[in-house]
Amino acid sequence: MTPRSRSHTTVLALLTALGALTALTTRQPAHAAPGTCETSVPYVSGQGGYAVYRIPAVVRTRPGTLLAFAEGRRGGAQDSGDIDVVLRRSADGGCTWDPLTVVAAGHGDTRGNPAPVVDPRTGTVVLVTCGNSGGVTEARIMRGEVAPERGRRVYVQRSADDGRHFTAPRDITDAVKRPDWRWYATGPGHALALTRGPHTGRLLIPANHSAAPPAGSPDTGQEARYYGGHALYSDDVGHTWHLGFTDAGYDGVTNANETSAAQLPDGRVYLAARDQNGTAPGNRLYGYSSDGGLTLDRPYAVQPALNAVPVVQGSVLQPDTPGAPLLFSAPSVPTARRALALWAGTDAGRGFLPLRTLTDRPSAYSDLVQLDARHIGVLYETGTDSPYETLEFRRVPLP
Repeated sequence: MTPRSRSHTTVLALLTALGALTALTTRQPAHAAPGTCETSVPYVSGQGGYAVYRIPAVVRTRPGTLLAFAEGRRGGAQDSGDIDVVLRRSADGGCTWDPLTVVAAGHGDTRGNPAPVVDPRTGTVVLVTCGNSGGVTEARIMRGEVAPERGRRVYVQRSADDGRHFTAPRDITDAVKRPDWRWYATGPGHALALTRGPHTGRLLIPANHSAAPPAGSPDTGQEARYYGGHALYSDDVGHTWHLGFTDAGYDGVTNANETSAAQLPDGRVYLAARDQNGTAPGNRLYGYSSDGGLTLDRPYAVQPALNAVPVVQGSVLQPDTPGAPLLFSAPSVPTARRALALWAGTDAGRGFLPLRTLTDRPSAYSDLVQLDARHIGVLYETGTDSPYETLEFRRVPLP
């Protein structure tokens, strides 16, 4: 049997197994045994001092604790303003959650785009975030109307006690942001720790930015055409940081935006990006890096197998369970943020097949995490009338 045939056989088996599962909609009581619940709701907008919770990110620590990060937005759903990065921990596989804690306080400014990762060598939790003055907007930053100190800054924090406490945010902007970049966003969603190949142990944060127009070109207000993707990385558990690849075509055809990354079984890094209103068909892009995120093997390309996904963030995960395919999560209605679904990658992520729809309700951003050899978790935005009413956590079995 050829490698491609084996890949398709694996995906068909996965489709059959998952298709036979019943819908995961049962609410579990607070006293559910570890790992026996199917859903929980760690964040409810309007509770805990925040009007809205958005931008989920989740990792599993070495002892098995789940860390569910989010943006706590005090003033409403808008992307700028008084926004904190908040956290809830779960020691029972996502059935129940510890009280909310603030990891990075905005104090009236914006802190967000959490991109957490667990260092595989030490177990240290490393969190990279971004921020800006609460009184500015993304559009103003992209137009170059904001001074650098009030614009997008990049921060790192570390936890050596399983996410109970984090160091104060440390500004690493000068190491990872070029002077001509305006907008800047990490992830959002879990970042990547490389576990095989010559760069084993590297912490890799997929990110995106916008650039100033080329010399001689006026600022016409068409800011989106200057979006591009990049990565930042650390080889010493988050102490020092460097820029990796930069996708700097700025052609308006493919506008790489919010990005998730996974390491494939062959060691390459797979990158799944939102196309922010590019003129190419569809809303998803993908790329590869064979050198641990230092360069792209080729520029980002359109991912036509995910044309059902609207303009929104998505999450990608390569489970370490033998035979498990690359997984992708995002809404599945091209014209609306609704019906969060899972897809299985084929041919190393060049194609995707639909696995299952997790909900038919409004839904938006999501993040994937492996729980054990037989289960993954999905932390996602959802609600009845709006996708921004709750962040729900769901356990999904692998065959």
